[in-house]
Amino acid sequence: MAEVKEKLVKRSDKVAFMNTGTVEVPKYERMRKFTEMSNSRNPQEYSRQYVDRDGEDTDIVGFSPEKGFAFDEYANNPVHKKIVDIIEDEKKGDDAIVEILVVDKSRTVESGGFEARKRNYAVVADSDGDDTNAYTYSGSFKSNGDFEKVTATLNEDESIATIKKE
Repeated sequence: MAEVKEKLVKRSDKVAFMNTGTVEVPKYERMRKFTEMSNSRNPQEYSRQYVDRDGEDTDIVGFSPEKGFAFDEYANNPVHKKIVDIIEDEKKGDDAIVEILVVDKSRTVESGGFEARKRNYAVVADSDGDDTNAYTYSGSFKSNGDFEKVTATLNEDESIATIKKE
């Protein structure tokens, strides 16, 4: 039996893309120049103690995922422009929703491409302008619906992702 060699999965192997196009004609552009993009799963728990047991039982009944973000604003960056417009114009409701596709380059698919998940998120602003070197924004992308597991391909310089039609 052949020994399987372990391989470290780098943070840069999980790449986020934002739809800067439309629902009808999506354009998933790489989310560049972010200094933070961390995930919090925020599981929702149902805990109870039964009368015949000394301890509690816990089940996970849902999730409320969010991605913390921070970035240095760059001009001519369509992803930054979309987020900044939401924050600066204090958009609400559907106007504050973005679609993010996370491509996992460490998980290839036999038919070609990579495993990916896309989901809508509400942009929840936290702060901006708190650095003296560059204009920065921070906040959270909070889930606004379920994720969809898809297969994605990347262009040559990995700046654009495309969802493969099955």
